[in-house]
Amino acid sequence: QVQLVESGGDLVQPGGSLRLSCAASGMIFSTYAMAWYRQAPGKQRELVAHITSGGSTNYADSVKGRFTISRDNAKNTMYLQMNSLKPEDSAVYYCNSQFLPSSFPLWNWGQGTQVTVSS
Repeated sequence: QVQLVESGGDLVQPGGSLRLSCAASGMIFSTYAMAWYRQAPGKQRELVAHITSGGSTNYADSVKGRFTISRDNAKNTMYLQMNSLKPEDSAVYYCNSQFLPSSFPLWNWGQGTQVTVSS
C-alpha cells in the first residue's frame, strides 16, 4: 500500500523560506516520477513542480526561480525548497507520483502540509 506523507509546512513571513518533505513508502520510489501540488482555499489544486526518476524538473511559471524540487532515492523522500515566499504561495501542499507534468496523479491524496505566508 502506497503511503505519501508531507511535512515541513509552517507560518512564514513574506520573503522567507521553507523546505517541504514527502516521505514515500510501499513503492519503489526511485522508479517513479513525482510531483508537488498545492491547493489554496476556494481554488483548484494546481501542479507546482515535477521531477522525473532521472532528476529532470519542471515548474509552474508562478514558482520558477524561487522553488526547487529534488529527491533523495536512498531516503525515499522528495523535497520542495521554497524561497522568496509570497502570500499567494499560501496553500496546502501535497505530493504524488505522476509520470509526466501533464499526466494524472497515481495515488490517493495524503493530508498535505499547510504553508501560510503572512506578516
